[in-house]
Amino acid sequence: MHFEILAVGKIKEQYFQRAVDEYVKRLRPYARVTVREVKDEKTPDGGAAAEAAAVREREAGRLEALLNQRAYLIAFDVQGKQLSSPELAALLNRLATEGKSHITFLIGGSLGLAPRLLERADLQLSFSALTFPHQLFRVMLLEQLYRACKINRGEPYHK
Repeated sequence: MHFEILAVGKIKEQYFQRAVDEYVKRLRPYARVTVREVKDEKTPDGGAAAEAAAVREREAGRLEALLNQRAYLIAFDVQGKQLSSPELAALLNRLATEGKSHITFLIGGSLGLAPRLLERADLQLSFSALTFPHQLFRVMLLEQLYRACKINRGEPYHK
């Protein structure tokens, strides 16, 4: 498997980066993991809806430039489908069985993803109705991918 995370914005805090690095290391026996970042746009407080849409579109252009056309695309959106950890593991297992071994996860900026990216995605997922910092969300995604790999191999992992 190849898990690719395309995210808007850079991780600024070292403790988040160390956590990302730790989970990428833990995932190495199970999958190849690539984390790529694109520049985020400045978003003025109280901006108009048209300005927010323009910001999402500019960020979408940067993400699209990195997309592998053959990858299975999972976009994160608060309105997306929610899965349990075992359901995520089953999804990844099914995709692997179907020969879809390159899975790209899209994480938008503070305003989310442009509608065209959400429509293009093979699946829209939500971790929660709660809002998380984007840097923390990357750590959470990597942890869940690691957990899914452990589940699929029948290996123990802290519950």
